[in-house]
Amino acid sequence: MFRIAVMVSGNGSNLQALIDNVHANDKVDAQIVMVICSKEGARAIERAEAAGIRTEVVTLESRGGDRERRDGEVVRLLRLVAPDLVVMAGWMSIVTPVLLDAYPDRVINLHPSLLPAFPGMDSIAQALDWGAKVTGVTVHIAEEAVDGGPPILQEPVPILPGDTLEVLEERVHGVEHRLLVRAVTLYAQGKVNRDPARLRRMIVDEGGS
Repeated sequence: MFRIAVMVSGNGSNLQALIDNVHANDKVDAQIVMVICSKEGARAIERAEAAGIRTEVVTLESRGGDRERRDGEVVRLLRLVAPDLVVMAGWMSIVTPVLLDAYPDRVINLHPSLLPAFPGMDSIAQALDWGAKVTGVTVHIAEEAVDGGPPILQEPVPILPGDTLEVLEERVHGVEHRLLVRAVTLYAQGKVNRDPARLRRMIVDEGGS
């Protein structure tokens, strides 16, 4: 059984997509074994508890604003459940090598743009304000540089005339849910690997899954 830990901060709609389509899917040999949340009282905690998944809360404030101390506590908790993959699904905080080095190439992040375009916060609004014709979603390896790791999967999302931020956000979030489930399923099937000849490239075998 492929073991997944999910790191979240807020509503947890991407977590719910993983619960519905990976954790509770008999066709995918994988389970979410822990959800770690960075905020007390977040809706994501309720979603995890409703699915019978162990939850933990680790706030940056409780570690004196020190990200390395916070990540040390995250790693301590993760080691209790020995995950094969750590998924940052709306984890709204920069992580450090304390976490990344503990799980090399096994910490992935979801970002609402076609990286390297529009990294950082408010990516959907940035794309709309820029007048871009297309934005998208990227699932990528997490690295110390914000939104800087190599892409695993990417999918474009058109920006249509008359789109408001709310309408575009809804369209992007729909792709996020599907693409994250796809990426995690491929990991569970052993179909994601780093290219030894080009370390910035991830080899993804999407055939027959």
